Amino acid sequence: MKRVKQKKKEPTLAPGSKGILEKSASKEEIKKGEFTKVTNLSFDEADPS
Repeated sequence: MKRVKQKKKEPTLAPGSKGILEKSASKEEIKKGEFTKVTNLSFDEADPS
């Protein structure tokens, strides 16, 4: 059987999915490695005083 080379998964942005991204993985999911690390980036547009 021929092995198929898997593409490396790149990080993706999911606008509007904030609620899903804030949910923590369960202990069972962590144990199985079924979780994703999430980084939140925010830009503060307030003018300095």
